Amino acid sequence: MDYSPPNSTQNLFLQKVEQSRQRQGKVRDTHITLAHGSGGKAMRDLIDDIFVSNFDNPILAQLEDQANFNLASLAEHGNRLAFTTDSYVVDPLFFPGSDIGELAVNGTINDLAVSGAKPLYLSCSVILEEGLPVETLRRVATSMKIAANKVGVQIVTGDTKVVHRGAADKLFINTAGIGIIPDKINISAHNIQPKDVVIINGEIGNHGAAILIARGELALETDIESDCQPLNELVENILKVCPEIHAMRDATRGGLATVLNEFAVSSRVGIRIDENSLPIREEVKGICEILGLDPLYLANEGKLVIVAPREYADAILSAMKSHPTGKDACILGEVISSYPGIVLLKTVFNTERIVDMLVGEQLPRIC
Repeated sequence: MDYSPPNSTQNLFLQKVEQSRQRQGKVRDTHITLAHGSGGKAMRDLIDDIFVSNFDNPILAQLEDQANFNLASLAEHGNRLAFTTDSYVVDPLFFPGSDIGELAVNGTINDLAVSGAKPLYLSCSVILEEGLPVETLRRVATSMKIAANKVGVQIVTGDTKVVHRGAADKLFINTAGIGIIPDKINISAHNIQPKDVVIINGEIGNHGAAILIARGELALETDIESDCQPLNELVENILKVCPEIHAMRDATRGGLATVLNEFAVSSRVGIRIDENSLPIREEVKGICEILGLDPLYLANEGKLVIVAPREYADAILSAMKSHPTGKDACILGEVISSYPGIVLLKTVFNTERIVDMLVGEQLPRIC
């Protein structure tokens, strides 16, 4: 009988399937022990079973101490490298609408995206507390895989450390990311000019409110979920209609107020926003009223703030509303030449008040 062997693509696929099977199920322990951070077989089995099997890609599969890239392939996307890093210590690990794994991936992707960069590669380092259920870690790694695959980025390198029980709180994650900024894109808070418009892609404060509810500190029933989501596609839509975006930033810790203050200080301009234009859910307003919080300072994990020339406002809004992550986009206010370094809020009573930088911390460990 004639036999034709599978082609090279089929061979590679079968090899990857078999390798994945060999990696899965290696960890027999139900909880993390100090041995999982020792550098020995227990640690290698944990890495293979939990991380390599989930994040599998040709670069990671080399299992070197670093990821290696072809510079020519990177240069195809643009002429500048964007590099960022962030750490995630959110409590609880799982909360309405998301979890620490998805948060870590999307947060780093968004930090790259708001520079105009195309996100390409991430690293993942974890600090595990002795006693953490292995199934919890497995859930987080799976969530990271799904989030990365959704955007098309690869997690290509990482590190694992285990600390004694009580030396950390279950699980901390650090992710770093690199992306490529296309030619002629120059987004910076220093570019802002008077008469620019300020635009946001939707409701503020949902993430901070969702974390607060998840902690069980309020006996409230609500369907508020975190707004954790990747923003890279939305940014691509925006740049297609307005490559001359002056400034763009995702409003995470410190909320909308902090981003606007950073913009005002960097470009030595004033910014005036209208309270009537602020997109805030009634449930979020209610929580803030009960606790004496200001929704302007509540954290977000899927909101970007844009400052752009006024003549592009309609085109930007149209492009944003055509994408699910920007369907509620709106203009918040404008940049003014007076009051440099100051953010003003026009209230519902037609008066103005200063929106200052956040002092202290309204809600700790929200990302």
